[in-house]
Amino acid sequence: MGQNRRGTGLRAAAAAAAARRAGAAAAAVRRAGAAAAAVRRTGAVAGLLGLLSLLSGCGLIGTSKSSLGQAEEQSMNVTSPMVQQGVMLMRYTCHGRGETPPLSWSATPAGTRSLALVVDDAAAPITPRLYWIVFDINPGTTDIQAGSLPPGARQARNSTGHSGYAAPCPAGSPHQYRFTVYALNATLKLPKGAPEKEAWSSIARHAIARGRLPVWAHP
Repeated sequence: MGQNRRGTGLRAAAAAAAARRAGAAAAAVRRAGAAAAAVRRTGAVAGLLGLLSLLSGCGLIGTSKSSLGQAEEQSMNVTSPMVQQGVMLMRYTCHGRGETPPLSWSATPAGTRSLALVVDDAAAPITPRLYWIVFDINPGTTDIQAGSLPPGARQARNSTGHSGYAAPCPAGSPHQYRFTVYALNATLKLPKGAPEKEAWSSIARHAIARGRLPVWAHP
């Protein structure tokens, strides 16, 4: 009987040890899951911060993924006949025909392989708000004509989810929008209708100079 009791005790001890090992393994799985969730949350926050930084008051300046240095922060000059006394003509807003506006810019710096245009409103209730992204503009191009695109240029999606120009549509009071031309050190070679995040992140990686035209639009 003594041997039987010892055998029973050994089996009980082995079962208890196995239970402890199973518990430890389950705890390790839970810790791994929590760590993975933390990584996902960190990635999501980093992506949001990157987007906000890209379209903040400094544009691409100061982002870790941008090749645009402080010396080139505003090395291009952007002008447009759509602006009269600082205000956008109604024909280029949703209150008019919503036509794509004309823009001109000064000569690009050495090393420019393509140009991109981003129209945004960093003060929108849901920031940022993108109205127009045009990329792979030929580096020799110095303007965009009203209602048209330069040959070979492509448009990404805007914040409405559609490709092309979403005419600014201020309501209640005047609002300011930004037309920014970027000189890039590469062609992006993205497809027409590329997602806005993919387009602006590519612009951020390759920007070497910029010029910006802030304009007001009236409701």
